[in-house]
Amino acid sequence: MAETAKPKAAAKPAAKPKAAPKTTTAKPAATAKPAAAKKPATTTKAIAKAAPPKGKTENVTAKVKSDMNDFKAKATGSAKAAAEKGKERATEAVGSIGKLIRDSAATIDENVGKQYGDYARGAADAVDGFASKLDAKDVDALAEDARQFVRKSPAVAIGAAAAVGFVLARLFRSGSDNT
Repeated sequence: MAETAKPKAAAKPAAKPKAAPKTTTAKPAATAKPAAAKKPATTTKAIAKAAPPKGKTENVTAKVKSDMNDFKAKATGSAKAAAEKGKERATEAVGSIGKLIRDSAATIDENVGKQYGDYARGAADAVDGFASKLDAKDVDALAEDARQFVRKSPAVAIGAAAAVGFVLARLFRSGSDNT
């Protein structure tokens, strides 16, 4: 019986290798489908479901174009109204500066001399002339004049823009300091 016990012990180790092939579940290469091949079909179906029929696409496109044109018209109207209001304020401001210079001419006559007072009156006339030209033109003509000026002398336009920016920054800064 001692001989029979040894063969049974030898048979047990042979059973372990049979379990190893069960842990691998690889499919043959010919039957496996790559994941990338499945994705486009699903994506194409989703796009087809999400896209409206061709007739509805044209209606949506026409509606979007119409809405954009309405928005553009409203924005243009608002911009022109704001520009008109700004032009009126600028005309008033320039007129006020002309009046201030003209009022100062008498003081200049007394303190510095009549010749310098005449220069001040000439400057006041020039400022008043500019104010009247500004008042006579509409916003579109003023915008075209500004474009032409920038095209003819861009360096002066950049310098003027910097100077106006500096003055506006000082005005805003002094206004915020008072509050």
